[in-house]
Amino acid sequence: MSLDGFVAGPRQSVEDPLGIGGTRLHEWVVPLAIWRSMHGQPGGEVNESTPVVEEGLANIGATIMGRNMFGGHPGPWVTVKPWNGWWGNNPPFHHPVFVLTHHPREPLTLADTTFTFVADGIQSALDKARSAAGDKDVALAGGAKAAQQYLNAGLVDEMELSVAPTLLGSGERLFDGIGADLHGLELVRTVAAPQVTHLKFEKKAT
Repeated sequence: MSLDGFVAGPRQSVEDPLGIGGTRLHEWVVPLAIWRSMHGQPGGEVNESTPVVEEGLANIGATIMGRNMFGGHPGPWVTVKPWNGWWGNNPPFHHPVFVLTHHPREPLTLADTTFTFVADGIQSALDKARSAAGDKDVALAGGAKAAQQYLNAGLVDEMELSVAPTLLGSGERLFDGIGADLHGLELVRTVAAPQVTHLKFEKKAT
């Protein structure tokens, strides 16, 4: 997230999915060895961000994401050879992914990742993801609109914000319409790292 609260820049498009300036938000993670390994690349750095990323990836059994994060193209899916999204032929998830959408589509399997398209709401997607994950965790990958829906429903147990020292000025804000109390989440950890500060929130004990 940028210092002014955006998780994507303005004018997002199929050609520029993160919007103008959006790639600056991820400059801290691209050099990391763990990120490079996920994408089949050798080498890389190890720094204070490494254990944060490792923790975020550990014990994930399923992921939920919005339609735009899977891959743009709003509206109904084309019926002949619909687009397979931005993730390539070997997506980095390696577990089931559930895509929030208003338009039904048959599941898509790429390597060892199956994308299931859920058109009947966030609770249905969560129920399916929990069933697929078994005793592992469910990750909410984004984007902002998907995160806002789960936050407002009180369904987020943990949230890691990685704040990059840059301003985007406009784009897609993470916390539009969320409210001041973050729906029961409180700050439990702060980690300063090169080009980023990580803020971890957890749901308050009741």
